[in-house]
Amino acid sequence: MKIFNSMTKKKEEFIPVKPGEVRMYVCGPTVYDFFHIGNARTFVIFDTIRKYLEYRGYKVKFVQNFTDIDDKMIRRANEENVTVKSLGDKFIEEYYKDADGLNIERATVNPRATEYINQIVNFVKELVDKGYAYEVNGDVYFHTKKFDEYGKLSGQNLDDLQAGARINVDERKKDPMDFVIWKSQKPGEPAWESPWGMGRPGWHIECSCMSYDLLGETIDIHGGGMDLIFPHHENEIAQSEARTGKKFVKYWMHAAYLNIDNKKMSKSLKNFFTTRDILQQYDVDVIRFFMLSAHYRNQLNFSTELLDSAKSSVERIYNTVSNLENLLEEVKIENILPEEKKFEDTLKGLKNRYIEKMDDDFNTADGITVIFDLVKEINLNVSVNSSKELVKKSLDLIRELGAPLGILQKSTKTKLENEIEKLIEDRQKARKEKNWALADEIRDNLSKRGIVLEDTPQGVRWHLK
Repeated sequence: MKIFNSMTKKKEEFIPVKPGEVRMYVCGPTVYDFFHIGNARTFVIFDTIRKYLEYRGYKVKFVQNFTDIDDKMIRRANEENVTVKSLGDKFIEEYYKDADGLNIERATVNPRATEYINQIVNFVKELVDKGYAYEVNGDVYFHTKKFDEYGKLSGQNLDDLQAGARINVDERKKDPMDFVIWKSQKPGEPAWESPWGMGRPGWHIECSCMSYDLLGETIDIHGGGMDLIFPHHENEIAQSEARTGKKFVKYWMHAAYLNIDNKKMSKSLKNFFTTRDILQQYDVDVIRFFMLSAHYRNQLNFSTELLDSAKSSVERIYNTVSNLENLLEEVKIENILPEEKKFEDTLKGLKNRYIEKMDDDFNTADGITVIFDLVKEINLNVSVNSSKELVKKSLDLIRELGAPLGILQKSTKTKLENEIEKLIEDRQKARKEKNWALADEIRDNLSKRGIVLEDTPQGVRWHLK
């Protein structure tokens, strides 16, 4: 298995710190609002990476934090006249609802920044004691020039970063690129005791602290959106490696942006969609299929046309799933036939090709292509004359290859309401009596209710639109 490492800018063979185990940290949301579809793509991508690692036999400890104290949280809480904690509680619950709706597996641990105040204070104190940080009037800053390798993730030296960055001017800092790791309390803000007075953590320090506490000094994978490379992840490296003197992360992974109609998503442009908005319009399989239809390091354009195209693609696969589920009830031969051995080998070959594509830096786009090749082969080679064993192996393989992508796990066998079953029976009776007008009327009524009928030599089949 190979992973593109953002640190080295090349694909590297994946060798975890401890054989068979993966310790993985992904930056989570600031819980002051519903998360948008740009966040959703990042969350879906790293959920898929985690699922695929588990599919390949790794034991994964997956940590994703909740930032539940920062300027945005405080501002929103004041606007709504609620406490920062209650605001965080609310939107953590809303996060789980939307993440569950996207088939995102729950993290092994979802730590909250406010649960780690003592550990963060100790972390900051160690940096001060080692000479990597200094206090000014209750604020504590990390001194970037003390960390010789600052800029190694973004690939720039300190002078280049300083020239290209929008820096908050603060004459109290020893250097313009120094960043705050502990903030002194302002009037009306939540605060905790520390050696530097009442205050709260800076944003960057929480991830370094929680990763260290939950996963250890050196972890296997750290992920997030490309927008986090600088300054967030750059600062995490500086803090963590200054504290331990050891490599913080073996493999850095970053997901590309999601654009809206070829433009960057922005509230000011009114092209901003929450995940909940989209989940109300499209099935989760469609959304995940769309999100994974491009390689995670490639930008993806979001539009209703592309989602509709993804919907059609998913329906094509589910039509094959439906046919296989029906065949399981119809075929007469139980065990695989000698002449089916060749197709059984085809199935094994397609599974191996899927693994080959996904092992190459989690190439979900090529993985999906293999699933379509699988569907094509099944449609050509599996019929009512096939054995039940081959039908089941074909269906199981579609589900197996879809599972790491978080799709194709649903059954098309939904129990119809008694009323609809009666309508289908009435239509069959009308057809026998050559009452074509009534038969067509019943079919049209079922269609309006989202039930599509197909008249086949094996009888009437149905599926949901």
